[in-house]
Amino acid sequence: MEKTGLDRRDTDLRVPGGAVSGMCLLLGASGVGKTLLVKRLQKLCSRDGEGDLGDPPPTRPTVGTDLTDIMAPRKITIRELGGCMGPIWSSYYGNCHSLLFMMDASNPTQLSASCVQLLGLLSAEQLAKASVLILFNKIDLPCYMTMEEIQSLLRLPDIVACAKQNITIAEISARKGTGLAGVLHWLQDQHRTRG
Repeated sequence: MEKTGLDRRDTDLRVPGGAVSGMCLLLGASGVGKTLLVKRLQKLCSRDGEGDLGDPPPTRPTVGTDLTDIMAPRKITIRELGGCMGPIWSSYYGNCHSLLFMMDASNPTQLSASCVQLLGLLSAEQLAKASVLILFNKIDLPCYMTMEEIQSLLRLPDIVACAKQNITIAEISARKGTGLAGVLHWLQDQHRTRG
């Protein structure tokens, strides 16, 4: 399986080959920016990936689950689960084709706890064939950790090397829009019908 490490300057997260359609799960701790990511991806799709995204829309913490369709140009359904639902995330793994796992790159303490969640996800049998995009959000904040610091703290290369899944890594800013075009391309590639 191909395993790719990318930095925030990479805008093309395309994965070779087609993929069968299915649900995309969006998971991560509370407050990492999952809802803002979904809203920004919707806006990016409506602009055909062009132009300024404008000011970030207001968001509220997700309580429970939200289903959002992204038209990119095919419909991709993203199921966002609130961070507080972590203990029951496994109830939603069925029909999961791809997984977006979001972490807050500006919060080292939360990064460590998120790593434990990530290890649980990667070891789940129902997610063994899901493609995974690990997103390190909030790189626009002055206190964010660099990818080198994150890799050292989490031993990320070891996690990627031992995982069954195809894993891609990206640094983004959902607030500023940095890296979101690459996330959209990755989603499109993962949910493209084999032709």
